[in-house]
Amino acid sequence: MNHTHQLSELPTSSHANGAVHPMRRAGDRPPPRATVSLVVPARNEARNIPWVFEQIPDCVDEVVLVDGASIDATVHMATRCLPTVRHVEQRGPGKGNALRTGFLSATGDHIVMMDADGSMFPGEIPHYLHFLDNGFDFVKGSRFIAGGGSLDITRIRMLGNQVLLAAVNHLYDAKLTDLCYGFCAFRRDFLDDLDLHSSGFEIETEMIAHALRSGLRIAEVPSLELPRRSGRSNLHAVSDGRRVLRTLLSERPGKYTPTTAPGNR
Repeated sequence: MNHTHQLSELPTSSHANGAVHPMRRAGDRPPPRATVSLVVPARNEARNIPWVFEQIPDCVDEVVLVDGASIDATVHMATRCLPTVRHVEQRGPGKGNALRTGFLSATGDHIVMMDADGSMFPGEIPHYLHFLDNGFDFVKGSRFIAGGGSLDITRIRMLGNQVLLAAVNHLYDAKLTDLCYGFCAFRRDFLDDLDLHSSGFEIETEMIAHALRSGLRIAEVPSLELPRRSGRSNLHAVSDGRRVLRTLLSERPGKYTPTTAPGNR
């Protein structure tokens, strides 16, 4: 029997980078799985938090709720639904500040970000983690690949997303299928490479632009966008779209100067 065939009969373990290695002793154990932090920015989402938290899968080890000065029972509802939730106050106004606060507070090897309004289904999280566990560095949801979709997008949001998506694909020589969608996951080791400093909704575009610029391995997974379960969205399609476009133009290759906001590292 040759050496190669002997190795093929040994038990194997799959590492986070997708490589498979033989376990040479009967007592060997696979390496521990990567831990997962879920970052959820929220502002006045008390009526939506219960549904979101009830759907969080067991693969999530830590939930970080970043509260944006809610005047309703968002924090109380979150702790009642999930006593282990970590509650932090965001640093400065806007979704970008909320996410950056949550990322710095997260302790997991992998970080997943999603909204608190019920428009994203937490049951999709394992699909994102699968790609992180198999060699990818940044995983983003797409509503426009097979298996994805949207039950909420308006005509103006659809048009804006198409225009901005065409811009980012042209500027970065990419082939992405969705841009303005904030269901993403990434390896925490690459947080510094993402070098985030945006304060508003444009942070989602900034993350993708910086991931492309840094040469991170990016995967898209199908995601179904659901209607907000209750309340009104804080998104303003036209004004936020302009901010996204300004972000793309200012961050385009050849124009980027690294900027680190205070407390971002």
